Parts: sequence; C-alpha cells; structure tokens
Amino acid sequence: MSTVDKGHNTLFPVFLKLEILNTLIVGGGNVALEKLTAIFNNSPKAKVTLIAKEINPDVRQFLTERAISFEERAFKMEDTTDIDLAIIAINDKTASKEIHDACASKKILTNVADTSDYCDFYLGSIVRKGNLKIAISTNGKSPTIAKRVKDVLNEAFPDEMEDVLNNMEKIRNSLNGDFSDKVKQLNDITTVLATKVNSDLPKK
Repeated sequence: MSTVDKGHNTLFPVFLKLEILNTLIVGGGNVALEKLTAIFNNSPKAKVTLIAKEINPDVRQFLTERAISFEERAFKMEDTTDIDLAIIAINDKTASKEIHDACASKKILTNVADTSDYCDFYLGSIVRKGNLKIAISTNGKSPTIAKRVKDVLNEAFPDEMEDVLNNMEKIRNSLNGDFSDKVKQLNDITTVLATKVNSDLPKK
C-alpha cells in the first residue's frame, strides 16, 4: 500500500525501545554496516542478531567490538523466531523478497534496503541534541533533502539543548494550576526558545 495520499507523507513516526525488541539484520556488507551504525548510535543497548553469507571486515569489527550476536551463513526460516523487526541489506532482489515474505508470514515488520515496496518502516535521518531527538522522513523520495534538513536543524538548535530540556523539566514540575494553565505557561516560556531557533535559521 502506498504511503502517499494526495501528495502527503502518511507515515506515522514512532520512537522504538530497541533494548526490549529483537532486531534481525540480514546482510554483511556496507549497507548492513550503515544500518548497524544508525541503530547503535541511537540505541546502544539494542538487541540485534546479524545473519550473512559473507561478512566484510568492517562489519565484523563492529560486531565483535559490541559483542553483537552473528552467524556467517545463509538465512533460514527459523531465524525469524522471536524477532520483532527485520532489516534486509543484501544485494539480491530475489533473495530479499523471499526473506521479506518469510518475515511477513510471521507478522514481523521489515525494511528491505532500497526497495520501498517491501518496507514496513524506514530509518530516517536523525537530529540529536541531548534528549532532544528529531526524525526526518521524505517518504523515501529524497535522502539528500533529508540530510539537508538534518544539517539545518543541527545548526539551528544550540549545543546547550540538554541544559534547556533539564531546566524545562524543572519548571514544568514546579508549575501550579490545572493542565491548561500549565500548557499556557510553558508555551509562553518556550516562545523565547522558538524565537532563538528561528533567528538562527539560514536566511535565503
């Protein structure tokens, strides 16, 4: 099913706790390394298993340094047991579809690299400033634009964002009044931050 509706991106953004989910990666090349890096940069305690016929030296080093479970062999149906998410990163469209279908039969959400028709989810560009995390999606249309948006946001938000978030948490906990009053007070306070961010955005 298409995720495009009258020109709109209908994907629903979620943030997953990969430390309580089991993720399977099939593939041992550069694309697999890219996926591994994205996962562990954001979720250092992620539970991942990698299966690949061949594993290149960089991937092997990444796996061994982080004690990630892996096996150098072909994918088998039993590899899907107890798996919640699967990422298929192999350069074989026929095999990718077969693995996708095996995962789909187990209701496992699957991402097939560079094949949007077989993707239940995408790994978007990420902006991180302490506990602030922003995921960016172009619905698979332009990773280049996603990277540009990431660069703009990285420049716009201050490196001290973690201090801002900690202070906002303290302020929120100290506010009195009902929910609507608190929301109004917080909106007033964060207007200053929004003004700062807007002023830092690149001008045309």
